[in-house]
Amino acid sequence: MSGASPVPTPTIPTTPTTPITATTRQFTAATDWTRRHVDAGRLPVAVLGIADASSVLSLEAFGTDDSMHDTTPAGRTAQVNDRFALYSVTKPLVALTAMRVIERGLLTTDTPLQDALPAFAHPQVTLGHLMSHTSGVADVVLGADGSAVTHGRATTLREAIERAPLEYIPGTARRYNNLAWEGVAAMIEHATGLPFEHEFGNFTAAVGATGLSFDTDDVHAVHGGERYDHDPAALFPLRHPAAGAAASAADLLAIGQSLLSGDGAVIAPGTIEAMARPRTSGLYMIDPDPMKRFEDFGLGWNLPRRPGLLDHSIYGHSGWSNTQLWVSPAAGLCVVMLTNRLDAGEPDVGVNLDELLNAVFSGR
Repeated sequence: MSGASPVPTPTIPTTPTTPITATTRQFTAATDWTRRHVDAGRLPVAVLGIADASSVLSLEAFGTDDSMHDTTPAGRTAQVNDRFALYSVTKPLVALTAMRVIERGLLTTDTPLQDALPAFAHPQVTLGHLMSHTSGVADVVLGADGSAVTHGRATTLREAIERAPLEYIPGTARRYNNLAWEGVAAMIEHATGLPFEHEFGNFTAAVGATGLSFDTDDVHAVHGGERYDHDPAALFPLRHPAAGAAASAADLLAIGQSLLSGDGAVIAPGTIEAMARPRTSGLYMIDPDPMKRFEDFGLGWNLPRRPGLLDHSIYGHSGWSNTQLWVSPAAGLCVVMLTNRLDAGEPDVGVNLDELLNAVFSGR
């Protein structure tokens, strides 16, 4: 989810970290990287998990979150089983839910959104467009109270997408989009006849990710929202299918392990390949960040090919709060980092996630 131009923000105070560890293999460079950023105050707290197809290789928690928010008690020490708000890491998880419906023969990526939402005025927009940021659907700005404030005075996400205009012809350009995922949820509901979160729960149960849900009461406080005029407490009640889920590291590692092993618990191996197939190569990119030209999107997955990355086989997603879920078929590893600072990647804060991914997927 995008924000306004950055303004200086104070460093979040931390205490030196004593990691809480469950480790069977050393990833010294990766754990040192995480500890260094937490100790320096660039990340409030963090949980770092690394797994291969058969086991969790490293799982550590770092830091004590001395919250700047009056409503959250200070001094919450991170534990490896803590849940964090995922923000946009939610997107590929919702995509996996949709692909499970496709595997049951109830949808295809070419199914029009209009089948689920007859009031939506653009029959050419498909499920595949919605999951690859190529739909052309105009996004919405969320007001301070969390309500949608564009598209015919819509007051809910469902109303907003029903009334949304198009910014470009679907499939001809790429623009990162949050509202589109409400369309994905609507298509899941229409195809199955069940609430979206029921199908999402079936997905999480299939892989044993019991802490993954849209309930956010126990997550770590999110820092940095004032920089973007963003209130997490306004977002969370929306249970937004683009950015509203929460999970522990173990939940996401379980998903990554299933994808690496191809065991079919989440989706079949052929479906994994279909999701990681680039769908935006060569399309005009609408994004102010020039580094985004080194990324493609598949179905839900971000496919980064930045020059600073050593491993160009990876697929996954980042969240606005700098949560991370990445899978490397080449290395046979997946990595999860859960943390809680929205502006950690800004130049004046200086967290470069490519450094972590290089360390993890080279086994350091």
